[in-house]
Amino acid sequence: MTITSPHLGSPSAWTDARLLHALEEVVEGELNRHLKVAKDWMPHEYVPWSDGRNFPALFEDGEAWAKDQSKVTEIGRTALVVNLLTEDNLPSYHHEIASLFGRDGAWGTWVHRWTAEEGRHGIVMRDYLLASRAVDPDKLEQFRMAHMSEGFESDNRHSMLHSVAYVAFQELATRVSHRNAGHQSGDPVCDRMLARIATDENLHMVFYRNLLKAAFELAPDLTMQAVRDVVVGFRMPGHGIPGFERAAAQMAIGEVYNLRIHHDDVLQPVLRFLKVMELDGLGPEGRQAQEELGLFMGGLDMEAGRFDEKLAARKARMAARAAGH
Repeated sequence: MTITSPHLGSPSAWTDARLLHALEEVVEGELNRHLKVAKDWMPHEYVPWSDGRNFPALFEDGEAWAKDQSKVTEIGRTALVVNLLTEDNLPSYHHEIASLFGRDGAWGTWVHRWTAEEGRHGIVMRDYLLASRAVDPDKLEQFRMAHMSEGFESDNRHSMLHSVAYVAFQELATRVSHRNAGHQSGDPVCDRMLARIATDENLHMVFYRNLLKAAFELAPDLTMQAVRDVVVGFRMPGHGIPGFERAAAQMAIGEVYNLRIHHDDVLQPVLRFLKVMELDGLGPEGRQAQEELGLFMGGLDMEAGRFDEKLAARKARMAARAAGH
């Protein structure tokens, strides 16, 4: 792989179309690897169907929803709603990546395969939530309608490289969020289901991370700039969910997803794997992006440290209050 390949032109001439063409072989290899390691699984096998019963309105024996009908914790309930509503926007995500990556060749095969695998996540989560009565079904549907009616536009839709960089981090962020939500849910059935989803998300992260690695070999300066932009401006795809900021604050305190987790468990592992901060041979713009990325990560680590202190102080207050009672 070389940036002076005669049919691709000079590094300064990189366009989305040229990069898509140059990376096609890498996508095919990663797709074949993914299909070998990915395991098909049945969403219905993760749902406690025997816990289900009718809801009122059309059924005389229907039972209205109440919080105490499920063992899921309050933080678990919040995280499950945010994570499911994020998964619900799959039609918009598919439209975005199909528009960017295309529907032909290895790129197109990956787009459709990824969409099919992601579809399972929304199916199994909604079935679990309704069968186990973990959340208010009326509010869940109202939130879904409001969220999807707003539509979704990615912050990185302007650039294929930015989009690849974003999903390399975002898929890992989603994996971590699902896994931690399972741990905090209070229900082993929920934990098992979210662990299964997290396994898929990790494989998706590996696909995009390896693709990003190949992009660094092809166009290091442009890729470095894309990574800097994505890391500095990172937002989870569910940021448009009704009440997202409040839910995100609760998830931060509940240690499902917060600044420390974002820095240590999402950004750092990808950056370390790609050796982003050690990369040399960059041009002026690439070096500047690398320096700015390093400064941002240092600042984020300090900010996460302040959050850690506040969280520890909050835990100490709650423990003291509990001891007083």
